[in-house]
Amino acid sequence: MAFISDRLARIKPSPTIAMSTRAAELGAQGRDIISLSAGEPDFDTPLHVRDAAKAAIDAGHTRYTAVDGTPSLKRAIAAKFARENGLDYSPAQITVGTGGKQILFNALMATLDDGDEVIVPAPYWVSYPDMVLLAGGRPVVVECRQEAGFRLTPEALEDAITPRTKWLILNSPSNPSGAGYDRAQMQALCDVLLRHPQVWVLADDIYEHLVFDGFEFCTPAQVEPRLKDRVLTMNGVSKSYAMTGWRIGYGAAPEPLIKAMAKLQSQSTSNPCSVSQYAAEAALTGPQDYIRDSRAVFQRRRDLVVAGLNGCPGLDCPVPQGAFYVYPSMAGLIGRTSAGGTLIDCDEAFANALLDEQGVAVVFGAAFGLSPHFRISYATADSVLEDAVARIRRFCEGCN
Repeated sequence: MAFISDRLARIKPSPTIAMSTRAAELGAQGRDIISLSAGEPDFDTPLHVRDAAKAAIDAGHTRYTAVDGTPSLKRAIAAKFARENGLDYSPAQITVGTGGKQILFNALMATLDDGDEVIVPAPYWVSYPDMVLLAGGRPVVVECRQEAGFRLTPEALEDAITPRTKWLILNSPSNPSGAGYDRAQMQALCDVLLRHPQVWVLADDIYEHLVFDGFEFCTPAQVEPRLKDRVLTMNGVSKSYAMTGWRIGYGAAPEPLIKAMAKLQSQSTSNPCSVSQYAAEAALTGPQDYIRDSRAVFQRRRDLVVAGLNGCPGLDCPVPQGAFYVYPSMAGLIGRTSAGGTLIDCDEAFANALLDEQGVAVVFGAAFGLSPHFRISYATADSVLEDAVARIRRFCEGCN
């Protein structure tokens, strides 16, 4: 009898974490490494949020809280949904977890039985398929190619739905592509879903506030109220307020699902960090200038990186609508050999050779379910990005 559970054989470690780890190891060896593999804002958490956390500690708010969030944080989240998304949720319809990842994990674990299908548009965030597999479900990956703007089409959605389909995971703006769905595109998907009442929608809105060029964010329950009773709208404070390490995510859904998720959380992590909850409440209810200011910085960085990569032979970098990633194609380098002698036969070979020869860490597209691409996170200083783009250009120019 094996000691390690068979269910762990269904999944693999996160490729983004693996690439970041390898970059860190090379850096520890004295190599000059630029890591563009992690999706984490490089700004400090806003001062008023940090102050709220310190005040919570001083006030003694360091004990257990309700399993899935304090009442005051749930009220703040409900007010956020009403104010920013036009969605009416009661505190009983809201859950708070240890990061957005736990909200997704809880929802899938609480609802999937063996063989249930979950539609996952690709490119996808690396954890979606593995979470589905761990919960006993079957990820149904639908490729959304660059020619389609990396977006799921209504026709492709219709074709992917079967009687076993339980969820559609929809991430807009997307990690890794930065692609977003405008209201008309979202409505077209909702029209399909209205014809299939067994399919729920898991809307991952974590990059809601990071949108550019006047792009207007929308979420499924907002666009099509008739779907609201089978939508889990997930969000968090990590990306919008530079609070990745605080580990607070939240979701809103019909009360029976929220209760099921809380039941699961009560037997796993229990409540999220009490101090982080007070900090998240301050983020949601306090001044929102940080979002506007950081968005302007990210848009400038996006433009810098897109222009630089499109100047590299063999690369084609579309302009994303949001998030802080670009997802360029490296199809023009397939079949070439790098200056260091590596045959570039796929995006993973490209990423590994780029790291070895130029010291730039990116994540290969196969990790996100769609090749031949790679992901760059531009959540770092302009000077670092300029250096990285120059190194990538040297690498591409050295391929023959």
